[in-house]
Amino acid sequence: MSNTSKFTIICPCCEATVIVDAGTGAILSHEEKQKPLGSFEDMKKDLEKQKQTREQIFAQEMSSMKDRERLLEEKFKEAMKRAEKDKDKVYRNPLDMD
Repeated sequence: MSNTSKFTIICPCCEATVIVDAGTGAILSHEEKQKPLGSFEDMKKDLEKQKQTREQIFAQEMSSMKDRERLLEEKFKEAMKRAEKDKDKVYRNPLDMD
């Protein structure tokens, strides 16, 4: 008896078609979904969008780095003022307080 039943399964993620033998559970075939090819104009537009996105992210990171440098400099100056004010106090290591 060569009456083998098969299951055809379509993947919910990638929509690939998988044919499985019901008796053994072995995969008999796998076929990926054909992706439609886009036109060159569509691909060019997508690349331009990606380029603009990259440039925006880069500009944002550059401005945040400039701002970060200024903030760190202000914090350092404040710490120096506190250290100058508290220079007469004896430093106690917090790990030695146990």
